[in-house]
Amino acid sequence: MSEINVHATPVTTSVPSVWRNPSFIILFAASGIIALGNQIYELALPLILYELTKSPVTMSTMRGIEFLPNLFLAMFIGVLMDRVHKKWWSIGSIVLQVILLLTVFLFFQYGLPSVHLLYGCGFMLMTLSYAFRNASAGMIKQSVPTPMLTSANAALGFTTTLISIMGATLSGLLLMLSNLYTGLLITAILLAVSCIILLPLRSTPVPRQTSAQSFWLDFMEGWVELRRNHMLLLISITVIFINATAGMVDATVIFYAKDTLQLHNLELGLVLSAAGVGGLIGSLVVNSLRRKYSAGVLIVVTTLLEGFAFLLLFWFHSSYGLAVGLFLSGMFQTVSTICIWTFRQESTPHHMIGRISGITGSLFKLGMPLAIWGSGWISELSNPAAVFGIAALCNVIIFICCRYSALWDRK
Repeated sequence: MSEINVHATPVTTSVPSVWRNPSFIILFAASGIIALGNQIYELALPLILYELTKSPVTMSTMRGIEFLPNLFLAMFIGVLMDRVHKKWWSIGSIVLQVILLLTVFLFFQYGLPSVHLLYGCGFMLMTLSYAFRNASAGMIKQSVPTPMLTSANAALGFTTTLISIMGATLSGLLLMLSNLYTGLLITAILLAVSCIILLPLRSTPVPRQTSAQSFWLDFMEGWVELRRNHMLLLISITVIFINATAGMVDATVIFYAKDTLQLHNLELGLVLSAAGVGGLIGSLVVNSLRRKYSAGVLIVVTTLLEGFAFLLLFWFHSSYGLAVGLFLSGMFQTVSTICIWTFRQESTPHHMIGRISGITGSLFKLGMPLAIWGSGWISELSNPAAVFGIAALCNVIIFICCRYSALWDRK
């Protein structure tokens, strides 16, 4: 497979609109509804833990557990993904998530709250969620021509962030008007709806290019392909550290808003929606940025700019400072993420997209559990704002290292 040059500036050509692709429309609609459900779940779960324990360590432990599936299972899920029918794998993973969410809701609804139950279900939910995302990436790769992948990913990023704007505010309102566990029920209902939407999707397995071989041979083929794609490997190593600092901030924001700023649930939802607004703008401008700059340069620059956003969170201890910092972080993070996703899809053969997505997915999250767990103890022993300052400093160091690496080559 010839490696795609990450530094090449895309040539502007006339390509069909991604919106004329029926399979993409179905994936777009299902992903949007899932994003709304996840937005409610991601706000409800830490608030449930906060109400139960008032402990930043417990909250950060939950966040760390949620990333363990990506760390330990993603590469194996990726190998399986290249062997199964992606549509039915996606639907099955969603159905199991619905069952788990309903189980947790019933336990809490009938007076059996348990942090350990949340830990176990959180791990399973994230495992199934990753299985769906991996299959979805493969189906997009199958359904959308390569010249349209940036537009497709930008459109998905647009709808996800647009929904996160509405979803964060809606979540705050729902969780203020009812008990927190209702958020889990609403998420289950939305996931069930997305499952129905996926039913008419046309998706066929990608023909295997080799004869039937063992699971481990497939697994090793993925590693060989990643090592051959030197630029994707370099990007993956860089993302380990970028995601670690972002994870520290994400795991701390809700505790900081509730414990330090004393925000109510509705206020918290409104402030968190600022990150969605930033992500929305990022998804709108990424296409034009990619026509002017290489993916490597954009990843490096947005790392520095995201560090500046973290610094604002460290400096300004107010809801307005939090909103501005989250807005900028959401914008720069979205640009970086779309560049990473698109390059991975562009540079990976169809029959290996599951394995490469799985292996890089594991690498991307390699530093997150420890970083998130550490951020909880920093908040416990010092104060949450210190986490933002440390994350900002780390991003500056990452920028300096990347500035003198192959990622900065703009040729």
